[in-house]
Amino acid sequence: MPVGPENRPLLALSLPVICTCSCRWRLERTCLAARYLPRIRFRQTGAKRLIFQVGTGKVLRQAGEQMAGIETGSGGIIHALVVFLLVCCLSAQAVSGDDDFNKLRQAMIEEIEADVRATAIYIDKKSLNEKVMQVMGRVPRHEFVPERKRSHAYENRPLAIGYGQTISQPYIVALMTDLLHPAADHRVLEIGTGSGYQAAILAKLTGQVYSIEIIEELAGRASETFQRLGYTNIESKLADGYYGWESAAPFDAIIVTAAAGHVPPPLVKQLKPGGRMVIPIGGRFQVQQLMLIKKADDEIRVRQILPVRFVPLTGGH
Repeated sequence: MPVGPENRPLLALSLPVICTCSCRWRLERTCLAARYLPRIRFRQTGAKRLIFQVGTGKVLRQAGEQMAGIETGSGGIIHALVVFLLVCCLSAQAVSGDDDFNKLRQAMIEEIEADVRATAIYIDKKSLNEKVMQVMGRVPRHEFVPERKRSHAYENRPLAIGYGQTISQPYIVALMTDLLHPAADHRVLEIGTGSGYQAAILAKLTGQVYSIEIIEELAGRASETFQRLGYTNIESKLADGYYGWESAAPFDAIIVTAAAGHVPPPLVKQLKPGGRMVIPIGGRFQVQQLMLIKKADDEIRVRQILPVRFVPLTGGH
């Protein structure tokens, strides 16, 4: 039976979403697609996606999303090729973006390592824990900064995240994490969720992370980011971090990402014997010092690490 304009068979082209292949592959794939283009025509199907069998016009599948077929003739072929190549180009750009972020992360790691060597006299070591550095090289920092700041995500410096808060310098994040001596079975408390980046680093190194944020908007944003990126071992809440998380205590380690005027007694109480706390101490307009606190059965040992600058710890205390 002859095929007329009203019942000419349609075919839905499946275009690759990710184009990780070589230009030669894309050219071959384009030529392959062009061989079949004279058999199909362009038609907008509206809200329904219909896939027709070539030669019979029989509907094979229907889905609730828009799509386009391709029309017979030179105009339709050109349209198809333009659409196909456009998708390939956009996909290639996305892959290129991922590659760029990987390169920027590696450059960030090299800068952290250089800072560690430069501050060795303060921190009493020339390199940080290998597992910590590996995680720093994998966690996507650009996912934790505002969209407009993503091009700066892997610069070794703090970035503003809104509400007067910042995401800490990668070197400081790596150093504070290293000082905690994280282990796979540890339960860690973080005071000051902020962007969520520090909690994400800890989540890759420990069993469970509890994180407290006092600013509602930041707490909500970080919680959404954790869910979107699949961090299932982070529990966060909106509260005043000065008082810790008593119902979840004791903790193997506590990290405070805002400067306090003194070490909060509730946090010391919630730290396990043998546990570690890293906290910056000092006022906003004073020289702050990053402190390492070790809790023994009958004493508290405090070690000054190096001068730092953090936003202040806020709350009703």
